[in-house]
Amino acid sequence: MAEPAYVAIAAEYARQIRSGALPAGTQMRSLNELVERHGVSKIVIIQAIQLLERQGLVRTVPRRGTFVTDHPNLVRVAPERQMEDPEDTFGHESDKDVRVERESERVPASEGLADAFAISAGDEVLRTVTRATEDGRPISISDTYQPIGAADISAATVLEETVADRIPLESHAAWLSTPAGDLVKSVRQRYLGPDDEVLMLSEISYPRDRYDAFVFRMELTQQLKQSPTE
Repeated sequence: MAEPAYVAIAAEYARQIRSGALPAGTQMRSLNELVERHGVSKIVIIQAIQLLERQGLVRTVPRRGTFVTDHPNLVRVAPERQMEDPEDTFGHESDKDVRVERESERVPASEGLADAFAISAGDEVLRTVTRATEDGRPISISDTYQPIGAADISAATVLEETVADRIPLESHAAWLSTPAGDLVKSVRQRYLGPDDEVLMLSEISYPRDRYDAFVFRMELTQQLKQSPTE
């Protein structure tokens, strides 16, 4: 997917904050100045600032402005990350050298995958392993599965994510150099199509200490906004 303007603008300032180019306490430019500098609407700038706030990088003080926080930490924010390639995602988090490698192969579906994709056990699925390093240090690995010939995830209408501290897959532990018995931060994803069919399954592992927090955001329908007593 094309990267939204607000994500790209927020990423620019995130890199400056994490590199120290914008030290703690620095006041951000005014809304009008940012609009003029980036050539976008006020709505786009407001969305960028809100994303930086959700990442814990800035705070807005009413009638005073927006300031860089004292202790900026890495925060994983969804759904913005789903709009990016891993190269962009990790590049937005720091100015270090990020390398991403992918390997794809067709493999027979296990019973669990067969149940999830409504296919027969042993049918071929596409497995993609994605590994990322930052200045040579492994920071992420994922296993992704898709049925052969299924719709691309651009057709997905729902993304489910489950985050937990888990014992990693053996291959994930080896890549991240996780000591035996130690936990990693694990994200399991399900991309669902219009009829709730599973289009893709992913399991992503990060070093447990990489992210300070995981933030999720969803649009509430009018029905969800009603009082539980209604």
